Amino acid sequence: MTEPESIPTIDVHAHLLLPEVEEVVAGRTGLAQARDLDARRNGPAALAVSGPMVGARVPKLTDVAVRLAAMDAQGVDIQLVSPSPSHYHYWADPQLAEKVRRLANEGTAAHCAKAPDRLLGLGLVPLQHPDLAVESLDHALAQGLRGVELSSHAPSPGGTREVELSDPRLAPFWARAQETGALVFLHPFGCTLDDRLDQWYLSNTVGQPTENAVALSHLIFSGVLDRHPGLRLIAAHGGGYLPTHIGRSDHAWRVRPDAQGCAREPSSYLRQLYFDSLVHDPQVLRELLRAAGPGRVLLGSDFPFDMGTEDPLGALRAADLPDADFHSVRGASAAALLDLF
Repeated sequence: MTEPESIPTIDVHAHLLLPEVEEVVAGRTGLAQARDLDARRNGPAALAVSGPMVGARVPKLTDVAVRLAAMDAQGVDIQLVSPSPSHYHYWADPQLAEKVRRLANEGTAAHCAKAPDRLLGLGLVPLQHPDLAVESLDHALAQGLRGVELSSHAPSPGGTREVELSDPRLAPFWARAQETGALVFLHPFGCTLDDRLDQWYLSNTVGQPTENAVALSHLIFSGVLDRHPGLRLIAAHGGGYLPTHIGRSDHAWRVRPDAQGCAREPSSYLRQLYFDSLVHDPQVLRELLRAAGPGRVLLGSDFPFDMGTEDPLGALRAADLPDADFHSVRGASAAALLDLF
């Protein structure tokens, strides 16, 4: 049995910036339109704050030495590092999308290779092109990455219905992820409620939890988790609103035939998923552990952005968990998931 003191503290939600990705998309058709949409969704006040905020954090997002110093200050031993969601570029055509994922995968691997005992990485898949997803996952794994990061949805390249995580065209991707044991990190970027959320940073505070809940509901109700019970999927931001409001989904499944696309009550699937601990409320964190089980909640900080926490262990201690649950969230469950022991 592993002693708690020997368990590393593992942060599964940390990001990096890859200038080479932004260089390859610069000036491309579609970028300006995507940025205009992002500006409309967030609103001018949010953009005025976000630009300087990210700028001040560039060293932590790009320089491994600065990252490691920050981890030491937080008491974090290992980070699972994923590209900033701003690198998704789901507007890109197939040829450009392949370049984006290649640069993202190789750049993340190179970053982590500078401190391989402390940094593990995730790559990207072009969710807007489901037929490229398996190849992209395989490429990420070939770089030594632990899996891939994706958003809650992607616009359809043809301008029709968006690509949801329940899309049948993604079935080969889910099958491959299960077969390889790859991690899939669900991290939304952008919210389809659009300019209804363009004030007071609602695009993030309301939009992110909403997108998580919608995406996870697609995975559950469509039967994806029935068909692929071995998927190792981590939902950022504690899974959004879904884990604490799953009772409504259970009720719909019981009383409405059109909500019975999955084999069991929706709440039962929470224990097939993993969630990070970044919920900003000790009571909500305790409820997340109750709903999903302590073995399914992993420490997350959203390093180094302002909507994360600079003290992930302090946030975890504030929940006043039993010692076994505390150490499970702090690192034991992530270490097992990452096959570290």
